[in-house]
Amino acid sequence: MPGDPPRQQFVLDTSLFITDEIREGGESVDEAVLRLLHLIATARLELNMSCYVPPSIHDELATMLRDRDASDEAFSRLDTWVIRKSPDRYGVTIPANIVYEFIDEMSDRVDRGLRVSEEALREVERLDPAQLSGDADGREEFMTEADRILSQMRDKYRRALRQGVLDSREDFDLLVLARELDAGVVTEDRGIISWADEFGLRYVRGGQFPTLLEEYLRATGVEGFEN
Repeated sequence: MPGDPPRQQFVLDTSLFITDEIREGGESVDEAVLRLLHLIATARLELNMSCYVPPSIHDELATMLRDRDASDEAFSRLDTWVIRKSPDRYGVTIPANIVYEFIDEMSDRVDRGLRVSEEALREVERLDPAQLSGDADGREEFMTEADRILSQMRDKYRRALRQGVLDSREDFDLLVLARELDAGVVTEDRGIISWADEFGLRYVRGGQFPTLLEEYLRATGVEGFEN
């Protein structure tokens, strides 16, 4: 193998493992995860490339993989080749401007959430009283108009407050660990991607990560990955 390549480190998000973007042909989730972990293992052995997850992400990922009937082999490979490391929450510094940006964004999102709620309330006020409990003949509907409005409000409210923003400790752990290690972030989550930019971090879309690993292995002449 020509020369030693510069060491690469990545912090992996749950979304990498469960996105349909990493699946080829008719692969199941388990088959796609096994293939991804084989690539990660080969990159570790051949290129000294390391992949990490915070413990909070590992626990979340394990739950999701169990729900998708992942095999024991997938869990074994995950624990062998992906390093669990807690972020140094006390040692890693974050610029004050990032905190200001986060406060401003959350304040704006709360206002948007309130507007969503107000619009739904006004829509319910305009309904015919009969639509609040059933149809005009007194038959109970599976979903009344009020139920439909409430369901739509929940979806809009969730998007207004959570879509494209850091909304969990797991997301924050991911970014802090990547900053600590000066590592790239691998995710399909738009909120994490947006804040990776704010943190000054490199990032790779999850669906592109298997191809990136294959290209690294091919470029360095690893057996089985030649052109």
